[in-house]
Amino acid sequence: MSKNKTAKLLANITFHLLARYQEHNTRLGNKHGLTESEFRCLRLFGSDNGLSNKKIAARMNLSESRLTRIIDRLVEKGYMTREFGRNDRRSLNLTLSRKGKSFAHKLEKLNDDIHLKILNDIKISQHKPLINVMENLFSATEKWLRKGK
Repeated sequence: MSKNKTAKLLANITFHLLARYQEHNTRLGNKHGLTESEFRCLRLFGSDNGLSNKKIAARMNLSESRLTRIIDRLVEKGYMTREFGRNDRRSLNLTLSRKGKSFAHKLEKLNDDIHLKILNDIKISQHKPLINVMENLFSATEKWLRKGK
C-alpha cells in the first residue's frame, strides 16, 4: 500500500476514533450535569494537583477569559476550588475539590473499564503490537506538533 493511501486511511481512522470518544465523553458529561467544556476541563486537569489558569487555558487551547467562565461553573458545581495568587490576583491556582477528585477517580476507572472491554474484542496476541503502534503514533504526533510551534 502506498504511503499516501496509508496516510488517508490513518486520517480517517483517527478522525472516527476521536469522534467516538467525543460522543462518549459528551454523554458522560451530560449524565453528570456538565457541559462539554466543563467535562473536558476536568479530564485535562486529571490528577494534577494545583494547576494555574494559564496552564489549563493552554492545554484546552482557550483564552483565559473563556476558561474563567468554565472554572466559575465548575466551582459553583463543587468540582473545583480556586485560590487567587498572592502577588497577582489575575493568577489562579486551581485544585479539584473532594467531589472533583472523586469524579476524576471515577472517570479513570470508567476509562480503564472501557478499554478492557475494547481489548476483549482484540486477540491477545495483538495487544502488544497494538500498544507499540499506538505509542509510535503518539510519539510521531508529538514530534509533528512540536515542529509546528
